[in-house]
Amino acid sequence: MSPVEVALLLGDRDDLPKHEELTPAAVLIPVTDRARPGVILTQRVDTLRKHAGQVAFPGGRVDPGEDAVEAALREAEEEVALPASAVAVIGPTDRYRTGTGYSITPVLGVVPPDLPLHPNEGEVARVFEVPFDFLLNPANHRQRTVEWQGQMRTYWEMTWNDHRIWGATAGMIVNLGQRLQWTV
Repeated sequence: MSPVEVALLLGDRDDLPKHEELTPAAVLIPVTDRARPGVILTQRVDTLRKHAGQVAFPGGRVDPGEDAVEAALREAEEEVALPASAVAVIGPTDRYRTGTGYSITPVLGVVPPDLPLHPNEGEVARVFEVPFDFLLNPANHRQRTVEWQGQMRTYWEMTWNDHRIWGATAGMIVNLGQRLQWTV
C-alpha cells in the first residue's frame, strides 16, 4: 500500500487539524429514487496523481465564491455529467476530515433512476450504483488496521461485488448511517 493510500485511511481522527485549518472540499451522495434506492459511486482512473483507482463519491475542492452544495453539484456534473437540475438536494451532512488535509462536506441528494451518466475520461474510469441499504448496513462495515509510520491506523472498508469501498468514502458512509441511526 502506498503512503498516499495509507494517508487516506486515516479519516476523521481526533489528532487531525480543525476543519477550518483544512482545504474545503465537497462530495455529492447521489441517492437514486427507486423502490430500492441506490447510491451512485465512481471509480477513479488509475492514472491520477492522487486517489488513483479508488472508489469515491463525485466531488472535489470548493472553489472560491461557492459553497459546499454548489461545489458538490459542479463536481458531479464535471465528473459524470450529472446535471445539477436533476438533483433534489436534501442538504449537507457531517463534515469529514482526512489525513491528506481536506475537510469534506458530503451533500445528500436524490436523483432520478437510470440517468444517462458519462464519466469524464480524465478522472473517472466507471460509474456504478450500490444499494443504499447495503452501504448503510453495519454488518457490511469492516474495520481494518494497518501500521503506518510506526503507528497503528484504523479505517472503514466495505466490499460490494468487485468494488472495494474504503477510507474517506467508507468513513462518510458509516457516519451517514450513524447520523440516520440506520438499523437493519
